[in-house]
Amino acid sequence: MESDQAFLEYVVKALVDDPSAVTVERKVDEMGVLLTLHVAQPDMGKLIGRNGATAKAIRTLLRVVGIKNNARVNLKIAEPEGSTHPAAMRSERGEVRNEKNRDLDELVDELGSI
Repeated sequence: MESDQAFLEYVVKALVDDPSAVTVERKVDEMGVLLTLHVAQPDMGKLIGRNGATAKAIRTLLRVVGIKNNARVNLKIAEPEGSTHPAAMRSERGEVRNEKNRDLDELVDELGSI
């Protein structure tokens, strides 16, 4: 396990109520290192924090770890299964599906059938 991945896992496990559910996937590409973080649904609020403050702090710390290792480190927080957050409810095209979009899609379908 790389140092950035181990660091993220250590920090997040200290913050959440269910550390056994914490997993970190690491992918390296031309843009740098992408760490994808998975946590249990009830721990998402603690991980993100008020107005995203905790997530922003973790990203800042990962940037410092990346500088030390001469790499750009990015963090992606994955939506857990069964999430009710709008970002987790995406259509096949990647658009957020909510009541307004659904109503608009129904109207477009109705217009198309005329």
